[in-house]
Amino acid sequence: MDVNRGTCVPHGVNQKETGFGYTLSVIGGKYKMTILYCLAEHNVLRPNEMLRKINGIPFKTLSMMLKELEADGLILRKDYAQIPPKVEYSLSELGQSIIPILHMMCEWGEKNRRLD
Repeated sequence: MDVNRGTCVPHGVNQKETGFGYTLSVIGGKYKMTILYCLAEHNVLRPNEMLRKINGIPFKTLSMMLKELEADGLILRKDYAQIPPKVEYSLSELGQSIIPILHMMCEWGEKNRRLD
């Protein structure tokens, strides 16, 4: 795919209507990629475990990001009918399919970041 020729984000087309725009919409946001990576590393996590693993994320933000990721089909939520309530999150098959893209982004960043 040659981005310079406009095949990924063609001229005159709303970016949100492209594959590029869709990808950004599901992984965009301050913590979404971090949450996906965390779930890829640990397979299944409860929200409080994620709070401990993701430095600085407020609980309200985590809850909102988890709802969005679940709505987009990237993560699965499993509720247990018990007291106290127990909820676990894991990557869906769709969520697992985006991890290689996140790895490529990390590799690009490591290769090209400036250590000023």
